[in-house]
Amino acid sequence: MVPGPDEAAAALPDAVFAALAPGAVWIDMTSNAPAAARELRERAGAHGVDVLEAPMGGSPDDAAHGRLRLFVGSSAEVLDRCRPLLEAVATSDRIRHMGGPGTGYTTKLLINLLWFGQATATAEALLLGRRAGIDLAALRDTLADSAAGSDFIRRDLPTLFAGDYLRSYGLDRIHDQLKVITGEARDLGTPHEMADTVLRIHRLALERFGPVDGELLAVALLEEAAGTLLRP
Repeated sequence: MVPGPDEAAAALPDAVFAALAPGAVWIDMTSNAPAAARELRERAGAHGVDVLEAPMGGSPDDAAHGRLRLFVGSSAEVLDRCRPLLEAVATSDRIRHMGGPGTGYTTKLLINLLWFGQATATAEALLLGRRAGIDLAALRDTLADSAAGSDFIRRDLPTLFAGDYLRSYGLDRIHDQLKVITGEARDLGTPHEMADTVLRIHRLALERFGPVDGELLAVALLEEAAGTLLRP
């Protein structure tokens, strides 16, 4: 598990795969780019090394208590071989087999796209609601119980309201991941107007704040534009 595609490629020269026994498994828990990982998978296969991708979702507390979520892309046979090891960090119901190679990475990137999209859309709605005279706490509770409710509203808004922009992950990494999944949509010929917007907002946040930690710094950018902090 390393920060991203560049680090994964740097950590796995041919010498590493050559040193592994035939039939060994390389397990990649990085939020990797499917295209970048494809080259590594081909080089691993040339040395008789199997590959299982299992990018993770969850917090440090989830990791400490074996509650991570793993999004697996591999053959069913390789997953069966590795399952006892994976169950050291995730319960069996949190190990999701998404399909063949590339599907685990794509799943993790889609989750990130939707979460960051929900964060920015929610921030825009809250800023508008506050400007229109609605109490923020009342609006949050009402949205949480409505058809527009989401885990972001129910679980993460209290953190934002406390002034915490979740400084546990780099804004540059977030931007890179959003760029990868938007490029995937473009390559596969699916609509990506919303993804483009989420990417653009995070690119502007990166230009404004730099490559610092903060998963919700795009929200800080919107607050700055509105001249209002989202604090009850």
